Amino acid sequence: MSTFRNPVGPQPSSVYWRRRIIVGLALLAVIVIVLLILFQPRGGAPTTPTATKTDTQTSAPSNPDAACAAGAVEITAATDKSSYGPGEKPQITLTVTNMGSVACTINAGTTQQEYRITSGDELYWDSKDCQSAATDAPVILEPNVPKSTAPIVWDRTRSSTTTCDSERAQVPAGGASYHLNITLGTLKSNDVQFILE
Repeated sequence: MSTFRNPVGPQPSSVYWRRRIIVGLALLAVIVIVLLILFQPRGGAPTTPTATKTDTQTSAPSNPDAACAAGAVEITAATDKSSYGPGEKPQITLTVTNMGSVACTINAGTTQQEYRITSGDELYWDSKDCQSAATDAPVILEPNVPKSTAPIVWDRTRSSTTTCDSERAQVPAGGASYHLNITLGTLKSNDVQFILE
Protein backbone atom coordinates (compact mmCIF):
# COMPACT_ATOMS: atom_id res chain seq x y z
CA MET A 1 0.00 0.00 0.00
CA SER A 2 1.33 3.45 -0.97
CA THR A 3 1.69 6.03 1.80
CA PHE A 4 3.21 9.49 1.95
CA ARG A 5 6.34 8.15 3.64
CA ASN A 6 6.55 4.93 1.66
CA PRO A 7 5.44 5.51 -1.94
CA VAL A 8 4.84 2.40 -3.99
CA GLY A 9 5.23 2.34 -7.76
CA PRO A 10 7.38 1.15 -10.61
CA GLN A 11 10.02 3.85 -9.94
CA PRO A 12 12.47 3.99 -7.03
CA SER A 13 11.16 5.88 -4.00
CA SER A 14 13.79 8.62 -4.58
CA VAL A 15 12.01 9.57 -7.82
CA TYR A 16 8.72 10.09 -5.99
CA TRP A 17 10.40 12.09 -3.26
CA ARG A 18 12.07 14.30 -5.89
CA ARG A 19 8.69 14.92 -7.53
CA ARG A 20 7.14 15.81 -4.17
CA ILE A 21 9.95 18.26 -3.43
CA ILE A 22 9.54 19.93 -6.84
CA VAL A 23 5.77 20.22 -6.37
CA GLY A 24 6.30 21.58 -2.85
CA LEU A 25 8.80 24.20 -4.07
CA ALA A 26 6.43 25.23 -6.88
CA LEU A 27 3.59 25.69 -4.37
CA LEU A 28 5.89 27.68 -2.08
CA ALA A 29 6.90 29.92 -5.00
CA VAL A 30 3.24 30.56 -5.85
CA ILE A 31 2.51 31.46 -2.22
CA VAL A 32 5.50 33.84 -2.07
CA ILE A 33 4.42 35.55 -5.33
CA VAL A 34 0.86 36.00 -4.04
CA LEU A 35 2.17 37.46 -0.77
CA LEU A 36 4.47 39.85 -2.64
CA ILE A 37 1.58 41.04 -4.81
CA LEU A 38 -0.63 41.59 -1.77
CA PHE A 39 1.98 43.21 0.46
CA GLN A 40 4.49 44.75 -1.95
CA PRO A 41 5.84 48.14 -0.81
CA ARG A 42 4.39 51.06 -2.76
CA GLY A 43 6.80 53.06 -4.90
CA GLY A 44 7.35 56.57 -3.59
CA ALA A 45 9.40 59.65 -4.15
CA PRO A 46 12.85 59.70 -2.59
CA THR A 47 12.91 61.75 0.59
CA THR A 48 15.45 64.27 1.75
CA PRO A 49 17.13 63.10 4.93
CA THR A 50 16.74 66.51 6.62
CA ALA A 51 13.10 66.97 5.61
CA THR A 52 10.20 65.80 7.76
CA LYS A 53 6.51 65.93 6.88
CA THR A 54 3.88 66.89 9.41
CA ASP A 55 0.53 65.15 9.61
CA THR A 56 -1.03 68.19 7.94
CA GLN A 57 1.39 67.97 5.01
CA THR A 58 0.86 64.25 4.63
CA SER A 59 -2.90 64.52 4.53
CA ALA A 60 -3.01 67.68 2.40
CA PRO A 61 -5.08 67.14 -0.74
CA SER A 62 -3.01 66.94 -3.92
CA ASN A 63 -4.09 69.00 -6.92
CA PRO A 64 -1.70 68.24 -9.80
CA ASP A 65 -3.43 70.85 -11.99
CA ALA A 66 -2.40 73.64 -9.61
CA ALA A 67 0.58 75.68 -10.75
CA CYS A 68 3.76 75.07 -8.80
CA ALA A 69 4.26 77.69 -6.12
CA ALA A 70 7.13 80.14 -6.41
CA GLY A 71 10.18 78.65 -4.78
CA ALA A 72 8.80 75.10 -4.86
CA VAL A 73 10.67 74.10 -8.02
CA GLU A 74 14.42 73.68 -8.46
CA ILE A 75 16.13 73.39 -11.84
CA THR A 76 19.55 71.83 -12.32
CA ALA A 77 21.89 72.15 -15.27
CA ALA A 78 24.32 69.33 -16.07
CA THR A 79 26.87 68.23 -18.66
CA ASP A 80 27.77 64.60 -19.26
CA LYS A 81 31.48 65.28 -18.60
CA SER A 82 33.60 67.98 -16.99
CA SER A 83 36.28 67.96 -19.70
CA TYR A 84 36.05 67.20 -23.43
CA GLY A 85 38.81 66.11 -25.75
CA PRO A 86 39.22 67.55 -29.26
CA GLY A 87 36.07 66.87 -31.27
CA GLU A 88 34.03 65.65 -28.29
CA LYS A 89 30.66 67.40 -28.07
CA PRO A 90 29.14 68.28 -24.70
CA GLN A 91 25.71 66.90 -23.88
CA ILE A 92 23.56 69.29 -21.87
CA THR A 93 20.65 68.30 -19.63
CA LEU A 94 18.01 70.19 -17.68
CA THR A 95 16.44 68.55 -14.61
CA VAL A 96 13.34 69.94 -12.91
CA THR A 97 12.43 68.91 -9.35
CA ASN A 98 9.38 69.74 -7.25
CA MET A 99 10.73 70.46 -3.77
CA GLY A 100 7.24 70.87 -2.31
CA SER A 101 5.06 68.28 -0.58
CA VAL A 102 2.27 68.00 -3.18
CA ALA A 103 2.13 67.48 -6.94
CA CYS A 104 1.89 70.57 -9.13
CA THR A 105 2.15 71.63 -12.76
CA ILE A 106 4.80 73.76 -14.46
CA ASN A 107 5.27 74.89 -18.05
CA ALA A 108 8.57 73.21 -18.95
CA GLY A 109 8.23 73.72 -22.70
CA THR A 110 10.82 75.16 -25.07
CA THR A 111 9.05 78.54 -24.82
CA GLN A 112 10.37 78.71 -21.25
CA GLN A 113 13.81 77.10 -21.65
CA GLU A 114 17.00 78.99 -22.42
CA TYR A 115 20.47 77.45 -22.40
CA ARG A 116 23.48 79.80 -22.36
CA ILE A 117 27.17 78.93 -22.64
CA THR A 118 29.67 81.62 -21.70
CA SER A 119 33.38 82.04 -21.15
CA GLY A 120 34.40 84.97 -19.02
CA ASP A 121 32.02 87.82 -19.87
CA GLU A 122 31.44 86.57 -23.41
CA LEU A 123 28.30 84.72 -24.51
CA TYR A 124 29.24 81.99 -27.00
CA TRP A 125 26.01 80.03 -27.42
CA ASP A 126 22.34 80.74 -26.71
CA SER A 127 19.60 78.20 -27.47
CA LYS A 128 17.19 81.06 -28.28
CA ASP A 129 19.32 82.39 -31.16
CA CYS A 130 17.97 80.00 -33.80
CA GLN A 131 15.06 78.42 -31.99
CA SER A 132 12.01 77.62 -34.12
CA ALA A 133 8.53 76.29 -33.32
CA ALA A 134 8.89 76.72 -29.56
CA THR A 135 6.05 75.06 -27.67
CA ASP A 136 4.49 75.09 -24.22
CA ALA A 137 4.56 71.81 -22.30
CA PRO A 138 2.68 71.62 -19.00
CA VAL A 139 4.39 68.96 -16.88
CA ILE A 140 3.05 67.44 -13.66
CA LEU A 141 5.79 67.24 -11.05
CA GLU A 142 5.40 64.79 -8.20
CA PRO A 143 7.17 65.81 -4.96
CA ASN A 144 10.91 65.08 -5.09
CA VAL A 145 10.72 63.14 -8.36
CA PRO A 146 13.21 64.77 -10.78
CA LYS A 147 12.29 65.02 -14.47
CA SER A 148 15.02 65.53 -17.05
CA THR A 149 15.03 66.64 -20.66
CA ALA A 150 16.65 64.59 -23.40
CA PRO A 151 20.30 65.70 -23.74
CA ILE A 152 21.05 68.56 -26.13
CA VAL A 153 24.33 68.15 -28.01
CA TRP A 154 26.33 71.37 -28.38
CA ASP A 155 28.43 71.32 -31.54
CA ARG A 156 31.07 73.66 -30.04
CA THR A 157 30.15 76.53 -32.35
CA ARG A 158 29.33 80.16 -31.64
CA SER A 159 25.64 80.94 -32.12
CA SER A 160 23.99 84.11 -33.39
CA THR A 161 20.68 85.01 -34.98
CA THR A 162 22.46 85.74 -38.28
CA THR A 163 24.16 82.35 -38.71
CA CYS A 164 21.20 80.00 -38.34
CA ASP A 165 21.44 78.77 -41.95
CA SER A 166 25.17 79.11 -42.47
CA GLU A 167 28.33 77.48 -41.20
CA ARG A 168 29.32 78.64 -37.75
CA ALA A 169 32.77 79.22 -36.35
CA GLN A 170 34.14 76.81 -33.78
CA VAL A 171 34.68 78.26 -30.31
CA PRO A 172 38.19 78.44 -28.80
CA ALA A 173 39.41 75.17 -27.26
CA GLY A 174 42.84 74.00 -26.10
CA GLY A 175 41.88 74.01 -22.42
CA ALA A 176 39.36 76.85 -22.59
CA SER A 177 36.89 76.98 -19.70
CA TYR A 178 33.16 77.42 -20.32
CA HIS A 179 30.07 77.82 -18.13
CA LEU A 180 26.56 76.47 -18.69
CA ASN A 181 23.54 78.21 -17.20
CA ILE A 182 19.87 77.41 -17.86
CA THR A 183 16.71 79.35 -17.16
CA LEU A 184 13.16 78.00 -17.14
CA GLY A 185 10.83 80.97 -17.07
CA THR A 186 11.97 82.93 -14.03
CA LEU A 187 13.88 79.98 -12.54
CA LYS A 188 17.67 79.91 -12.74
CA SER A 189 19.91 76.85 -12.60
CA ASN A 190 23.24 76.24 -10.96
CA ASP A 191 26.42 77.18 -12.85
CA VAL A 192 28.26 74.27 -14.50
CA GLN A 193 31.89 74.67 -15.56
CA PHE A 194 33.52 72.46 -18.19
CA ILE A 195 36.70 72.42 -20.28
CA LEU A 196 37.16 72.09 -24.02
CA GLU A 197 40.52 70.65 -25.03
